[in-house]
Amino acid sequence: QVQLVESGGGVVQPGGSLRLSCAASGFTLDYYGIAWFRQAPGKEREGVSCISSNAGSPYYADSVKGRFTISANNTKNTVYLEMNNLKPEDTAVYYCAASEGWAPPLLEEDMDYWGRGTLVTVSS
Repeated sequence: QVQLVESGGGVVQPGGSLRLSCAASGFTLDYYGIAWFRQAPGKEREGVSCISSNAGSPYYADSVKGRFTISANNTKNTVYLEMNNLKPEDTAVYYCAASEGWAPPLLEEDMDYWGRGTLVTVSS
């Protein structure tokens, strides 16, 4: 049974950092792209970052380039999103998603599996 479980969300002050984790089970990361999407209150869900062994360099949305870093530990079947210099506009529910054989662009409709999300709140 395929499952994606996010963790690591919470409340942080502007300028702070958080690390999100996405633990995958039921499949191996080798053949999948693992992405992070986010949905802020009242807004559409947007792609934030994606990592895949098939796609070369990780993908980052312009809004997070230089602040967020995605990485994968294939031994643990887990993907991480290190978020630094967080801003209030980063407040959202962050979702992990998986796409078999993913290649850019990062599109919701290409994702095969989704986690339930973890809330990140950036506020003073």
